[in-house]
Amino acid sequence: MATPLTLDDLRRHAIARSLFKPMTLPAAVRRLGFVQADPMRAPARAQDLILFQRVQDYRAGDLERRYERLGLEEDAFVNYGFVPRDMLALLHPRTPRQAWDEDTTQRARAVLDFVRERGLAHPREVGEAFAHHGRVAGYWGGDLNASTRLLDHMHYHGWLRVRRREAGTRVYEAMSHAEQDDSPAARLARAQALVDAIVALYAPLPAPSLGYLVTLLRYGAPHLAVETRAVVQAARTRYGHAVVDGTTWFWPADENPASRRHKPHEGLRLLAPFDPVAWDRRRFEMLWGWAYRFEAYVPAPRRTMGHYALPLLWGEQMLGWANLRLERGQLRHELGFVAGRAPRDPAFRRALDDELARFTEFLTGYGRAAGSPEER
Repeated sequence: MATPLTLDDLRRHAIARSLFKPMTLPAAVRRLGFVQADPMRAPARAQDLILFQRVQDYRAGDLERRYERLGLEEDAFVNYGFVPRDMLALLHPRTPRQAWDEDTTQRARAVLDFVRERGLAHPREVGEAFAHHGRVAGYWGGDLNASTRLLDHMHYHGWLRVRRREAGTRVYEAMSHAEQDDSPAARLARAQALVDAIVALYAPLPAPSLGYLVTLLRYGAPHLAVETRAVVQAARTRYGHAVVDGTTWFWPADENPASRRHKPHEGLRLLAPFDPVAWDRRRFEMLWGWAYRFEAYVPAPRRTMGHYALPLLWGEQMLGWANLRLERGQLRHELGFVAGRAPRDPAFRRALDDELARFTEFLTGYGRAAGSPEER
């Protein structure tokens, strides 16, 4: 008789399958399938913090510097981020839930012609050429120039792609997507592939989290909302699953969470708030017994963990969090612990010092030898 699966097994599997042995940047993104992006640097952008833990010799900004050579796309999935280029066939042609009005459509067509004629276009150039007046609410507070927001919408609709970034600003080129087989079977197959990508990235997933993530998928694939719900309803026939402590959990069918071959990294990791290991707050609390909170948008007096707290993973345990900042080339850190204090084990201090040294190099080191895109 098989030994029942435990939360310890799920915890071990969650860490080992996501924090895999560091590899090249292209290979790591392909394995993840999606890297969530965030504009905030505290001390680095989320995409860099995520890849730092999974890519050999990664330095902050490598993804942006090498983006054009990597066969990736910036696009919407469950959130905004980076996906392998072949995923676009699953996400596009995208049919947004709210259609453009005629005036917006005409302006978008004119901008598209402008971008096609130039080959590449910076938002500043579009704004100067068309003098779109007015400002509209931005995603992260403040506001955006109206032409910039139109470019954002054109990108989301699949009319444009991000060719590269200049000082963090998207530079666009024209894009078109092939017509898709719209038969029920083909639509279901695309939905299955997208939900498979979610499960592969965030497993093992408690059933409520799987449902929530597929709800978020309406952002990247609103035209497949009915089909993705059907995939979730049939999850028990498609994915590995088990009931643990009264909750059903799912993972890719070819994996075995109970395998003793899973050996998580024994050192210490400081993870991004959007790292796949920490992203699902429901799962986090179920596996580690405390509630991690992302408080960057919480008023300072109400924060309990800090502006951009990074979950602190030592071996298989989330012991607390760290806030990091770089001052004149020196990495400063503030730690918090669920138990109220740091472990007394000298091995913890050594592991913490090693991770902080790695972070300093990640944030400041640019001197390594260049390699080919395939090698790096």
